[in-house]
Amino acid sequence: MENSTPIIVGGGQFTEKEFVLEKAQPPLGIAAEASRAAIFDTGIGSSIAANIDTIVSIRIFPDSSNRPRLQIPFGRAQNPPRAIASRVGADPVNAIYGNVGGNTPQKYINEMAERITTGDVKVALLAGSEAIKTAQTALRKNVMLDWHEENPGTQEDRGLGEKLFTPHEFDHGVGIPVQTYPLFENALRHHKGLSIEAHRAQMGKLFEKFSKVAADNPFSFYGRPRSAKELVTVTDENRWIGFPYPKWLNAMDGVNQGAAVVMTSVGYAKELGIDPAKWIFLHGCAEASEKINVVNRVNYHSSPAIGINVRHALSMADLALKDIDYFDFYSCFPSAVEIACEELNLSYEDSRGYTVTGGLPFFGGPGNNYSMHAIATMLPKLRANPSHFGLVTANGGYLSKHATGIYSAAPVMGEWERENPINYQREIDSIESPAFTESPEGLATVETYTICHTRGIPDRGIVIGRLAESGQRFLANTPVDSELFDSMIKEEQIGRAGTVENEGELNIFFPH
Repeated sequence: MENSTPIIVGGGQFTEKEFVLEKAQPPLGIAAEASRAAIFDTGIGSSIAANIDTIVSIRIFPDSSNRPRLQIPFGRAQNPPRAIASRVGADPVNAIYGNVGGNTPQKYINEMAERITTGDVKVALLAGSEAIKTAQTALRKNVMLDWHEENPGTQEDRGLGEKLFTPHEFDHGVGIPVQTYPLFENALRHHKGLSIEAHRAQMGKLFEKFSKVAADNPFSFYGRPRSAKELVTVTDENRWIGFPYPKWLNAMDGVNQGAAVVMTSVGYAKELGIDPAKWIFLHGCAEASEKINVVNRVNYHSSPAIGINVRHALSMADLALKDIDYFDFYSCFPSAVEIACEELNLSYEDSRGYTVTGGLPFFGGPGNNYSMHAIATMLPKLRANPSHFGLVTANGGYLSKHATGIYSAAPVMGEWERENPINYQREIDSIESPAFTESPEGLATVETYTICHTRGIPDRGIVIGRLAESGQRFLANTPVDSELFDSMIKEEQIGRAGTVENEGELNIFFPH
């Protein structure tokens, strides 16, 4: 082993299910609780806290959008990484506030690993959290909380990052996760030649396993087992959200959860006296993005970036999928897991399973930070089985941005070095996509679709289609018609012919 090799030496999680509103932790308080657990997990406690020179705070959801409806009126920590630092006894040189995306926990672990290897960073704490359940409860009870906090010191705010949707997409309903992931799910169903009923049964069977893992996880927020039938049966409680997803097939972000990890180098871990039994090595890592805008995707039943970045991570680790003992595939919706399986040629029935936490609908979906929980959950499993390997995929946006990490207690031998993601991103960028028009007119067919619901009532149809004459792709809504919505839920629509017209700011698709 090289002394410069990066390692994770501590991981921690914190879930606050029961709370008194006035005493409940703010988001960065939850992150700090998880950070304390990660620091304790190193085995040397405050000795490592004093040596933390870099803190990366994963961006919280209320800071992840400019949309007013997502803001929480309780104030905020003006300097999130230093808000965590002040609570754990650290005074870092580098205080980084991450950009938006569920890919960012793994992305920043990759970055810190590289900076540790070069000597730019000695000890890094990466932490994230959400207190959305507390905020929702306070708003419902009309209780005002004070989450305003100012912590002196520098901060590197990475901002919101790339814009994940255009105004045209958002006007038609694309850019809201519960309305966008169903477009992938329906396209995948049609691509695999499944009936609507057979496909629903498949989704239920897949996510039943996730719910059982969540039921055994003490950090889960919604941890009770749910049967496949229960997951896909529409009831007043398990109401439609976006066809084909009832409520319990959607990520649940109304949680109070935090997770953190501590990273350093082999050489510095020796200096600090951290037991080698605590060391977890990052054997492989990679990052890749799809063509960012949904309307420009190659198709809606695949994700080249998932396949490419996982394969590059495996190559870096000199491993094959058969060598992986634990998986945690990002699981905001069934399509995210299913498409990952399709890209990697894995069976949905693989005995290893695809989650260690229980997944975002059942364990909980704490904003951008879910995958930090997956990594923290991997650590004790890998320490207990030093020859085993765990693979985590992290996903940001709408199958937009991807990152992969491969972990093990088995040492990385020789120099740690990762390939620059730019080298293989070119492969994705060069894949040809259908031409797109914002102003379609004429005969057309449905490429994929969904029916959106509010409180279980259908109120909007979204269609991505292709013009019959030119083959250009377009985005449209359907007429607001309850009978049409009902038929689009009961009968396959992909390939259905119709006419698309522009009506003011929106395109409308009229099925024939």
